[in-house]
Amino acid sequence: MITARSNRLKGKVRDEYLALVTQFPLTSVHSEEELRAAQSVMDELLSQETLSVGAELYLDALSDLVAAYEDEHHRINPASDAEMLRHLMEAKGISQAELHRSTRIPKSTISEILSGKKSFSRQLIRTLAVYFDVEKSVLAHNL
Repeated sequence: MITARSNRLKGKVRDEYLALVTQFPLTSVHSEEELRAAQSVMDELLSQETLSVGAELYLDALSDLVAAYEDEHHRINPASDAEMLRHLMEAKGISQAELHRSTRIPKSTISEILSGKKSFSRQLIRTLAVYFDVEKSVLAHNL
């Protein structure tokens, strides 16, 4: 039975993919040493200006294996509301006063969020998502 996946791995694409698998087999990552080795292969591929289709398919598969290991062993906690707001403000290059003027969010509310004393409300999330042009879900992880 031929599937859509096997149709992608034909001819030259298959040969390029299998050459990479031969150099660094696609197996689950089980240790920090294996993680570093996989990241090194990924870095090498990503440093190339262009990748063949076979190399792209290989890199996608290897990235999935690395992500699975990292999800289990290197979990990153979501940013706090204060950290998120601080990051968005720095990325946009604005001050608390500018955020207040542009959004009409009270200065005291902005200050309390940045100091960690207050969390985002649903209304604040809507306002900030529009202002910073981000999805509401980016800001709503703590609700």
